[in-house]
Amino acid sequence: MTRKPQILIIGNNENGCTPELEKIAYNTGTEVAKAGAILVTGGLGGVMEAAAHGAKDAGGITIGIIPQNDASFANEYCDIVIPSGMGLARDFITALSGDGVIIIGGGSGTLSEACAAYMHKRPMVSIKNTGGIADRYADQYIDHRQQVKIISATDPKEAVKILLNIINSR
Repeated sequence: MTRKPQILIIGNNENGCTPELEKIAYNTGTEVAKAGAILVTGGLGGVMEAAAHGAKDAGGITIGIIPQNDASFANEYCDIVIPSGMGLARDFITALSGDGVIIIGGGSGTLSEACAAYMHKRPMVSIKNTGGIADRYADQYIDHRQQVKIISATDPKEAVKILLNIINSR
């Protein structure tokens, strides 16, 4: 790959994000930046904001693709804000903007993004013991088509390493 890889991090928004998940997301964003990849998120709060904060603190580049039509809704750690104006349909844009996906916890919005990534055969890694979608689909396929197995990782460093190995081997 001649360009920097883009890693999408998905997970709980601010309503379901615990301090523990924020710490994991922050550390995952840090690992993305340290690996020289570009961080992509949905640009709002919770896991998205914590991951972008970690990436920024580590000197990385962050992209937030928000559902609103006004960039002011993005969290303060987004270097580049893409106001999609598409509401939840923006999940397909985020899913296709990452060369791979890391899942941290997550609810129905996270599942929507994971399904969009799955349908387009994006590699995915879930961080175990973060609950929600990450735990539900760890080491499994989303459906009978077995497009992409969601690989589990025990921590942020392992998640980034696994995902970049897959991305770089394509």
